[in-house]
Amino acid sequence: MAHTHHGIDYIEIPAPDLAAAQQFYGDAFGWRFTDYGPDYVGIQRVEGEGEAGGLDPTGTPSTTGPLVQLWSHDLEATQQAVVEAGGTVVDEIFAFPGGRRFHFTDPAGNRLGVWSDV
Repeated sequence: MAHTHHGIDYIEIPAPDLAAAQQFYGDAFGWRFTDYGPDYVGIQRVEGEGEAGGLDPTGTPSTTGPLVQLWSHDLEATQQAVVEAGGTVVDEIFAFPGGRRFHFTDPAGNRLGVWSDV
């Protein structure tokens, strides 16, 4: 599966009860999951290979929407570009199952993330 530089790549859905969320999305949409333990569940791509998103038990469900993740082939350069463009990094680069990422807010206050598997 190829990733597109700066393309929308991954969406996280807040899910305080991972089992209930898996049940709901599995039943409603036929989604399949990759279980990473008690702290995270990946949502497998409908097309079959890779993941399209995740269920995050630490997130707080809200009407503001899921966390959109962009993919980057150079995470450090993208973080610098976000700052230079007027964004605010709210979570510095950190490791997670599958790679590294950071979170930022745009000038309007929308929260997004950028990740890399390299």
